Amino acid sequence: MDFLLQLLNVENLILILVGLASFATVITVVAPYFEGDRLKGRLQLVNGEREKLKSAQRAALSADAPRLREKSKRTLYGSLVEALNLRKIFAADASRDLLRAAGFRKENQLMTYLAMRAITPLLVGVMAFVYFNALFADKPMGAKLLAAGVGMVIGYMLPGIIVKNYMTKRMQSIKRAWSDALDLLLICVEAGMALEPAMARVAKEIGSASVPLAEELALTVAELSYLQDRRKALDNLGKRVPLDTVKAVVTSLVQAERYGTPLGTALRALAQENRDARMAEAERKAAALGPKLTVPMMVFFMPVIFIVLLTPSVIKVMEAMAKP
Repeated sequence: MDFLLQLLNVENLILILVGLASFATVITVVAPYFEGDRLKGRLQLVNGEREKLKSAQRAALSADAPRLREKSKRTLYGSLVEALNLRKIFAADASRDLLRAAGFRKENQLMTYLAMRAITPLLVGVMAFVYFNALFADKPMGAKLLAAGVGMVIGYMLPGIIVKNYMTKRMQSIKRAWSDALDLLLICVEAGMALEPAMARVAKEIGSASVPLAEELALTVAELSYLQDRRKALDNLGKRVPLDTVKAVVTSLVQAERYGTPLGTALRALAQENRDARMAEAERKAAALGPKLTVPMMVFFMPVIFIVLLTPSVIKVMEAMAKP
């Protein structure tokens, strides 16, 4: 108890926070130097998806082949999910789509996410109760239970917030590189390449700008090669990347596959619309820059300007008052 009271002391908490901030700063500066080839690692995962699609296609074409089922080692999280029927409680299909949009495609990652949605509320609620009880021991039990309830709500929302944060960063990376990828795809298609080799070429070239986009295009190429319905492979791209610009391209590609319309013409129109949309967004951000800078200028710049302008006058007045 003495150790806990010393730990909760304001000075000790400040030291701990300063130490954590310093450690986080060092990790932030050093981490990029130890980061490996992310594109190579993500494409290895795509190769695994390609092999699963290939095996499933062979099994479907073979009359004597047994049905393939994905067998994975039963983990602690998987056992917890099956025991508590968390697939049904937390809508496993919607969670799987969310994780795929965030870049997590393995089944054990889905099991971990579903288990964390059940474990995190209890864990955060207990921590909030213990912390509140240590700081405010004289408070009534109702207040402590209320703090525990708030902690449980935060713990319930925490896994979804983390996954959505990953998804947001991934979508931002894809959105920044999508215009260049669309222009490259248009060049490849107009040069006479089919859709699969064109996407494969774009995935190879765009990897330096956006690893997530290269991964998604490579996975789409794999699905186009091994799925019987090519439109389903294109629709899967729209589901994994919930961006309006990507969905528009997917719709045009599906229509081109269905009706045989020229793909180059559709891609050229979409590329022009995408460039116009990017220009409009840039103009909107530039127009909003002035109002956004008003408050920082008033808070930070204006006091400095007043100090610079008034300090000489104040010094002269003080000197004049100091003379006999």
